[in-house]
Amino acid sequence: MKKSELDTKKVYIFFASNFEEIEALTVVDILRRSDIQIKTVSITGAYDVKGAHDILIHMDSLFDKNDFSDGDMLVLPGGPGTPNLEKHDGLKALIQAYYEKKKWLAAICAAPTVYGKMGLLKDKKATCYPEMEKELFCKKHLTDSVVVDGNIITSRGIGTAIDFSLKLVEVLKGKKEAELLAQSIVYETN
Repeated sequence: MKKSELDTKKVYIFFASNFEEIEALTVVDILRRSDIQIKTVSITGAYDVKGAHDILIHMDSLFDKNDFSDGDMLVLPGGPGTPNLEKHDGLKALIQAYYEKKKWLAAICAAPTVYGKMGLLKDKKATCYPEMEKELFCKKHLTDSVVVDGNIITSRGIGTAIDFSLKLVEVLKGKKEAELLAQSIVYETN
């Protein structure tokens, strides 16, 4: 196997009906620009999943067609579809398995509450969409655009989607890669 194949990172992002399109697709776009293999996965049983603003997205795969053992990170986009993520027992079991293996878990907007309700944030700092803090069940709630604590990355919403995506690139491929990517998309970081 070539060194570049060994260095390739793989990320799975999960789509439920009513997902927030900008949060999900910003992650997919930014990670693909950084040559991180990201696979869109439907938990609905259908390849086409409709977002919160009636944008229909065709997925790479269905949840039941993967074993996910080759992944480095799981990502949950938020939006009004977050309760649909919470109800999927297979996804929750997968999240628990990744957590126990200390693999990366990331979520944005309302989706960090999925981790919170599973008890994964009880000893961690985290952030989420304003008004969802009561469902975060974390050690300390922050209002930073992105919070990394251990193997969990959380973010606040649409307005932080680029920051969140660049942080995912940083933890998977390094700070320099994230900085170069930010520069290439003319994104000014402060």
